[in-house]
Amino acid sequence: MTPLEFLGHLAGFIAPALVVAFILWGVPRLRRAGRDAPGARLEAFMLLVAGVAVLLAGLVFFGRDGKMATYAALVLVQGTLAWWLHRRR
Repeated sequence: MTPLEFLGHLAGFIAPALVVAFILWGVPRLRRAGRDAPGARLEAFMLLVAGVAVLLAGLVFFGRDGKMATYAALVLVQGTLAWWLHRRR
């Protein structure tokens, strides 16, 4: 596997966590019409890290990625974290 192929596989692996994190982080900011809370970038980073950790756990537990149970856990964990972060403010 070439380094470019590896980066493609890595990007494909991280993409679901990135998309869900972006949605959970961005939609509340659209509702508030541009008001940016302090620590917003940290919140986005925390959501992404939590999502990648869930995907890695699913890969280790099931032995392969792309299982629906892993994606369900991804949405559950990132959604719970986003709820908790927004409740803190």
